[in-house]
Amino acid sequence: MSKPDILQMGPYPDWDQVPLEQSFHMHRYFEAADEAGFLADVGPKVRGIATRGELGANASIIAACPNLEVISVYGVGFDAVDLAACRARGIRVTNTPDVLTNDVADLGVAMMLVQSRGMIGAETWVKDGSWAAKGLYPLKRRVWGRRAGVLGLGRIGFEVAKRLAGFDMEIAYSDVSAKDFAKDWEFIADPVALAQRSDFLFVTLAASTATRHIVGAKVIEALGPEGMLINISRASNIDEEALLEALETGKLGSAALDVFEGEPNLNPRFLTLPNVLLQPHHASGTLETRQAMGKLVRDNLTAHFAGEALLTPVL
Repeated sequence: MSKPDILQMGPYPDWDQVPLEQSFHMHRYFEAADEAGFLADVGPKVRGIATRGELGANASIIAACPNLEVISVYGVGFDAVDLAACRARGIRVTNTPDVLTNDVADLGVAMMLVQSRGMIGAETWVKDGSWAAKGLYPLKRRVWGRRAGVLGLGRIGFEVAKRLAGFDMEIAYSDVSAKDFAKDWEFIADPVALAQRSDFLFVTLAASTATRHIVGAKVIEALGPEGMLINISRASNIDEEALLEALETGKLGSAALDVFEGEPNLNPRFLTLPNVLLQPHHASGTLETRQAMGKLVRDNLTAHFAGEALLTPVL
C-alpha cells in the first residue's frame, strides 16, 4: 500500500521528521521556492496536512488540495486553520492539547516571578559590576499573597491557577460561565472587572474571532499602572497597539509576553521598553513536551488513515 501524501507546512525536529517520512509521503511546502506552483503540482495528491499552530492552513491552501481529508496541528491553537472551509468539505482537524498544558502553565508562572522580582535586570546588575560599585539592586514587588486574575479557565488556565494557589494568591477568573471545579476561586464574568481587581492578569484563552483583542484598552487600563499582564495564549487575544501605548505611557505597569503579532518579527517598540519581559513563543518548549506533541500529530494522522477514531479531534 502506498504512503498517504501529506503537505508539511513547516519544519519539525528530526525526531518527528524521520518517523513522518517513514509513514507518509511528505511534501515540504515551507521549502518551495514557488509556493503556488508547488501546490498546483502536489495539491491534488495531498490527503493530509501536517502543520503548526501559528502556521495553520488557510482557505487557499485547503482549496488547492481537493482530496484533503485531515489536518493535524502541532500545537493546541488551531485558529490559523480555516475551520469554515474544513466544515464545508468534511475535513477533519486535530490538535495536541493536554501534552503541553503543564509546561505552558509553568512558563507563565515563571514569567510572572521573573518580571515581578526583576531577575533579568538583577543578573545584569551582578555581571556588569553594579552590585560591587553601586550596592544593592533596586527593590521590586512581591508575588505571594497578591491578587491574580486568569482570563480563560480552560486546561492551561486551570493549571496556572493551581500553581498560583501555592503562592497563597487571591485568585479570580473569567470564562463563558462559572466552573464547578473552581469553587475556591472567584468567578468574574467581565474581563474589565477581572483586570480591575487583579495585580497579575494571565491570558490563557483559546483564540477565535470572538476573543480577538478581548484584552483591549479598557482591560489594560483597568489592570493599571501597578498591574502586570502575562500572555501565554495567542497574540490575537491582545490589542498590541493599546498594550504598547499603555506600557510606554505608564498606564500599565508591566507585561510578560510569549506571543506577538507577526512573530518572530515583532513590533520593534517592544524591544526598547524597560517594563516588558519578552519570550520567543516557547511556552511548550521542553524536550519532553515537544516530543509528545510530535507523536500526537503522527498518531492522529495514522489513526485517520487506518480508519480509527482520532485521538484529539477539533472537527
